[in-house]
Amino acid sequence: MMGWLNVGSLVLGLIAWILPVVSLMRYIQGGHKNWAAFSVMSVSACAISLYFQIVYNHHLVTIGDWSALMDTTGALVKVGAVLLIVTIVLNTATLVMYRDRKVK
Repeated sequence: MMGWLNVGSLVLGLIAWILPVVSLMRYIQGGHKNWAAFSVMSVSACAISLYFQIVYNHHLVTIGDWSALMDTTGALVKVGAVLLIVTIVLNTATLVMYRDRKVK
């Protein structure tokens, strides 16, 4: 059951990246509705994805699987940082592009 947290985290991480890309593609095609909703959903998916990893690490501590915890913590920190940074960059790019569009 707890293994699904990793799958859910991966899916939500991909959603966190796909939503701003879809929003940017809609900008290029001339659509500009709901871009803020896409950004909020993207950041929310990123936050939930990271929360799933925290819960999974808590589960490993609870069951005392120290070897799994020690093996995965380093990679988890790096991947979590990449997820967070890319999500912020994509959503910032979306914000900048749509902000400039409204000024015109």
